[in-house]
Amino acid sequence: MSRVRPSAQAGSPRRGSPTAAPGRRVQRRRATSEVLELPATITVKDLAELMGASPIDVIKNLIRNGVMATINQPISYDLATLVAGAFGVETRLEAQPEEATPAARQGEEDASKLLPRPPVVTMMGHVDHGKTTLLDAIRQSRVAEGEVGSITQHIGAYQAEYKGERITFLDTPGHEAFTAMRARGARATDIVVLVVAADDGVMPQTVEAINHAKAAGVPIVVAINKVDRPESDVERVKRQLGELDLVLEEWGGDVIAVPVSAKQKTGIDDLLENILVVAEVSDLKANPDRLASGVVIEARLDQSRGPVCTVLVQNGTLRVGNNVVAGGTWGRVKALFSETGRRLRRATPSTPVELLGLNATPEAGDLFEVVTNERTARSMAEERARGQADETAAVSAIALEDVYTRIRSGEVKELNLIIKADVQGSLEALRSALERLDTERTRLRFIHAASGSVTESDVLLAAASGAIIIGFNVRSEVGAEPLAERNGVQIRHYNVIYRVLEDMEKALSGILEPEYREVVEGRAEVRAIFSLGRGVRVAGCMVTEGRLARGSQVRVYRGGEVVYEGGIASIRRFKDDVNQVSSGTECGIRVGGFNDFQENDILEAYSKQRV
Repeated sequence: MSRVRPSAQAGSPRRGSPTAAPGRRVQRRRATSEVLELPATITVKDLAELMGASPIDVIKNLIRNGVMATINQPISYDLATLVAGAFGVETRLEAQPEEATPAARQGEEDASKLLPRPPVVTMMGHVDHGKTTLLDAIRQSRVAEGEVGSITQHIGAYQAEYKGERITFLDTPGHEAFTAMRARGARATDIVVLVVAADDGVMPQTVEAINHAKAAGVPIVVAINKVDRPESDVERVKRQLGELDLVLEEWGGDVIAVPVSAKQKTGIDDLLENILVVAEVSDLKANPDRLASGVVIEARLDQSRGPVCTVLVQNGTLRVGNNVVAGGTWGRVKALFSETGRRLRRATPSTPVELLGLNATPEAGDLFEVVTNERTARSMAEERARGQADETAAVSAIALEDVYTRIRSGEVKELNLIIKADVQGSLEALRSALERLDTERTRLRFIHAASGSVTESDVLLAAASGAIIIGFNVRSEVGAEPLAERNGVQIRHYNVIYRVLEDMEKALSGILEPEYREVVEGRAEVRAIFSLGRGVRVAGCMVTEGRLARGSQVRVYRGGEVVYEGGIASIRRFKDDVNQVSSGTECGIRVGGFNDFQENDILEAYSKQRV
């Protein structure tokens, strides 16, 4: 809530205010020496009320400053400060709630207020290995039967109870969703249950799921499913897991493997028992006596109920009537529902609930938190929404050219790599060669290594882990490159092993130079030449492709050969100077330092972009 702190003296409006209407007395109930605390954004109406002024006067003041605004339009703090100054009111920025992850805020809690909470478990594994059927057996419900082809189509969150202890399960459509949420800064999972079919064994998606879980630093419990089938081989599965560095407890490791049959409902109790054991070792706690915070699991727009989202409360207690900010959305909690559709008045830590009342649909993985009032909620949501256009992954992206600098600054001690190769033999040879490049200052950490093209899943994992993707004799799938560009992930393609090693050695020693590629921005054909006097000549052109801008680098081609390179000094359309011209436009172009134009010359504008 915005507050005003009065001082002992009241004064007159500040002299020399550039926007105050001369000779007009503005009525207000605030003293001029008072300090008004304002949020990052505030509506015109709210600002007028806080200053004790008429909204009409505030709008007139905005118009004098060149801003057309309505009474309910939000304005920035800087603009509000300028307006307040005209009314003789000093301002300062209201302290904003710290935007930290729920896990980070939990670390700031008083230890005496922390209480044990249920573990949050994510099911992961290869498609059709029985993830949803196993969850169905645990919850004694019919989730799998309602899915198309018995394959999970959406993210769901459910709770089960064993020996009086609650366990929260997230049923995801794959490790991609798990990592996509993590890439947005949300850590929703405490334990990963890796489901492996005893008859199929370890499959490519199983390997990916293991690498995604390892990258997240989450404990893994293996559920070896379908042990009731005649062709099942539990020991073979265990050996395969050992080859993937998942050392089982019975072999002296710390990974628990439990044989189960989701169809026969055998081994379920052992699995739940071991989940609780891992949770006890992890010492999961939260403070229920504080404002709630957590993560959005899924969201959709319901035709009758409006925006509906499933949220997982990670700290505090969420109640009906709370003001909530979720990503760039906000609202007041109208209703809470359990996974069975039962209305709830509140939700404690590790409880998944369906929430109604937001003004729009948030993104899966957005962090949510309860704030004290609606104004703060709206202000925070608007601030986040403005920043989401430039939002990057939670783990900062890293380019190979910047590795050495970040190593020296202590920012990086491990260089995370994802390797995709054409065949398994090439993959093993490349990985073996790269392992020999470890230095005292840094070491290479292989987040994921597999054969096949670079996929969107690889990009999401790289974004969440701060990794570089190495593609050896493979291409990127459609959609992977644009996703990598949006997330700041570097994909480097090679077809010779020694070039990979050479670039990695240069990166680790700090001598790898960035690569640039040339991008043609536009072309124009010279149709006529005009003299401006003093030897200055202008090319009358028709833009045939793309666009040409003032200041762009340009090449002059004559008969297919370059006769000059320089910069565009000016562009004119009729009598007007313009900044740029597009395809199909006639214009006059002057190139700095060049006057020897001839008809039919081609001007090609280009730029260099860092790869």
